[in-house]
Amino acid sequence: MSTEVNKSSDIRVTVGLNQENIPVKISWEAEDNPNGKGAQEVKAILISLFDRETKDTLKIDLWTQDMQVIEMDRFIFQTLRAIADTYQRATQNTELANEMQRFVTYFGEKTEIIPKQ
Repeated sequence: MSTEVNKSSDIRVTVGLNQENIPVKISWEAEDNPNGKGAQEVKAILISLFDRETKDTLKIDLWTQDMQVIEMDRFIFQTLRAIADTYQRATQNTELANEMQRFVTYFGEKTEIIPKQ
């Protein structure tokens, strides 16, 4: 696998703040967005970046003031599910990925995002 950069693509996140510096509008756009749309408005973002040198995770967590708790529950549920899937694909550690998915199910049931089994 080559490490030579053949192409670059920008991803832009724009955060509109009110007078108290609280996010009231968040939008994102990317040159390579498969939906072919321009800026898309969202209610929340979670961005995690792994620092090459320090090996620390840097993160940005933002949500708009109109995001409801049930929406945050769903957002976190879907994010946790995606993280478990990503972990499985990246590490092939099925046992631990399955344990993560069990917690995701527990979280989904406790927040009533999914019905109790």
